[in-house]
Amino acid sequence: MRGGEGEASAGRRFVGVLLGCLSPLLFLVPGLVLGPLLLWPRARPVLMAGARRLAALERSRRSVFFGDRFPGAYEVPDRRLLRYLAARVGAGLVTGIVLGLLVFGEVLAVLLVRGVVRGSLGWTELLGQLLLGGVLLFLDVQGLYALTALDARLARACFGPSEQELLRRRIDELALSRAAVVQAVDSERRRIERDLHDGVQQRLVALAMLLGRARRGRERDPEQADALLWQAHREAQDVLAELRDVAWRVYPAALDSLGLEEALGGVAQRCGIPLRVRFEAGDAPLPRPVETAAYFVVSEAVTNAAKHSAASAVSVCVTRVGPLLTVRVEDDGRGGADPAGSGLTGLRSRVAALDGTLRVDSPLGGPTTLVAELPCA
Repeated sequence: MRGGEGEASAGRRFVGVLLGCLSPLLFLVPGLVLGPLLLWPRARPVLMAGARRLAALERSRRSVFFGDRFPGAYEVPDRRLLRYLAARVGAGLVTGIVLGLLVFGEVLAVLLVRGVVRGSLGWTELLGQLLLGGVLLFLDVQGLYALTALDARLARACFGPSEQELLRRRIDELALSRAAVVQAVDSERRRIERDLHDGVQQRLVALAMLLGRARRGRERDPEQADALLWQAHREAQDVLAELRDVAWRVYPAALDSLGLEEALGGVAQRCGIPLRVRFEAGDAPLPRPVETAAYFVVSEAVTNAAKHSAASAVSVCVTRVGPLLTVRVEDDGRGGADPAGSGLTGLRSRVAALDGTLRVDSPLGGPTTLVAELPCA
C-alpha cells in the first residue's frame, strides 16, 4: 500500500476522520448480534461476505479521503479481516470521544470569552482556565493525531501485505531468481560447448586434414599442395573469426575497456542484418552488472532476430531516466517469439537478478519488441 495522506487535502482528511467515527456504529451492532453465529459453519460464509462488504467500505474511505492505494488483487484472510473490524470499532469509538471533547472544549472557550467580555471573570481565574485549556487542547490534538495514524496502520496491515509477507515474498523471489540464474548460466555453458564442439572443433579438424594433405602431397604435386595451403589459410581465418564470436558471446572485452556503447557498436558490426543503435544513457557511469545485463539483452535479441524472425532491420534504443536504464530492441520480422523459450527465459532471469523487468511483445506477423528495465541504483 502507498499512503497518500500528504496528497489529500486537510478538509478531505477531516471528513474521512468523521466518517471513521461513524463507521464503527455499522460494525458494532451487527457484530454483537451476529458475531456468535461465526461459530456455526453454515452461517460463516454469509457473515464473512457481509464483513467483507463492511471492510470494502473502509477501504473506499481510506482511498477516497486519504488517497491510499492498495493492491488490487490482494486477498485478505478472514481472521485478519475480523481483527481489523474489531480494532476499527474500538479506534473509531475512541476517536469519536476525542472529537466530542474537542467540541466540548470549543463550547467552554466560547463561554470563557463571554465571561471576559462581561467582566465576570478575573485575571487569575482567566489565566488558570487558559493554561488548563491549552494543555487539554494539546493532549486532545495529539490523541487525534495518534488515532489517525493508528487508522492508517490498521488499514495498511489489513488491505496490504504485512511486513512479514513482503519479506517472505522477497526471499522467495530471490531464491527463484538465484535458481533461474544458475540454470541460465548452465544453459549458456552448454551452448558455448556446442558452439565449440560443432563449430570451432570441426573447423580445426578440417584445418588439420588440409595441412596433412598438403604435407603429404608437396613432393608429388607442389601446385596442389599450394592450393591446399591457401585453403588451409582461409580455414584458419574462418576459425579465428568464429572463435572471436564465441569469445564475444561469453563476455565482450569491450565492456571493460570501452563501455556499453562501444560494445553495442561491436554487436552492430557483427550483425548480419542492418542494426541501428541509439544510445542515450548520459555520461554517468553505469554499474558493471547493469552494463553486462543490457549487453546480453541486446546481443541475444539481435541474434534471435537475425536467425529466426526473418527480419530485415533491427533497432536498439538504450535510454536512462533517473535510476532506470531502459533497453528497447525492435525488429520488423514475422513475430511469434515464445516468451517462455530458453533464450528469453535466460534473459528474463538475468534481468530479474538485478530487480529488473523484461517484457516481450511479438504478435504473429510482427513486429517483435523487447523492453528491459534495469535499476541502476
